[in-house]
Amino acid sequence: MSVTIDHQNNYWNELADIKDELAARDWFPGTSGNLSIKVSDDPLTFLVTASGKDKRKRTDEDFLLVDSDGHPVEITNLKPSAETVLHQRIYQKTDAGCSLHVHTVDNNVISDLYGDQGSITFQNQELIKAFNIWEEDGKITIPIVENYADLPRLGDAVADKITPGIHGILIRNHGITVWGRNGFEAKRHLEAFEFLFSYHVKMRLLTK
Repeated sequence: MSVTIDHQNNYWNELADIKDELAARDWFPGTSGNLSIKVSDDPLTFLVTASGKDKRKRTDEDFLLVDSDGHPVEITNLKPSAETVLHQRIYQKTDAGCSLHVHTVDNNVISDLYGDQGSITFQNQELIKAFNIWEEDGKITIPIVENYADLPRLGDAVADKITPGIHGILIRNHGITVWGRNGFEAKRHLEAFEFLFSYHVKMRLLTK
């Protein structure tokens, strides 16, 4: 499948807009976090954040196009995010069109509190509807995997937890990765998870 420059630019601008919104929420401390958006299915190509960039700034070098192995499609001095493998695994296992990874205090606290359990489930929360769960007693579960320093191993651990009904994965003390069919859905999932995490942390503090 050939991709025109205009087509790629549309995806670039969409991902840049998402980055700007998340940066305004301080969800990229210390250049952490990474984002991607699929450009083509066959062959698989996607735009991913370049390594080591200040995500509060918007530049022409924020993203680069990579292939199904996470390698740059064109000659460039930019390096793909070290965690490109997470996005690669998600695109290979799901119909996702966008994947977002951020580090927040709340998602790190939740991942540590429930890491030994391997997951956390939220129920009877209005924001669960963000995942198209409309039952009155609906619930959403998010798995938690260990933070392996070996990134291919981490990618495999994330991929192993991707099953129907799973929209995101927490990495213990290393943020959350979520995905959706497009940028809008991925951002909606991320915002909903972060609301649920923040609510849960505050309720635990208030009820001690």
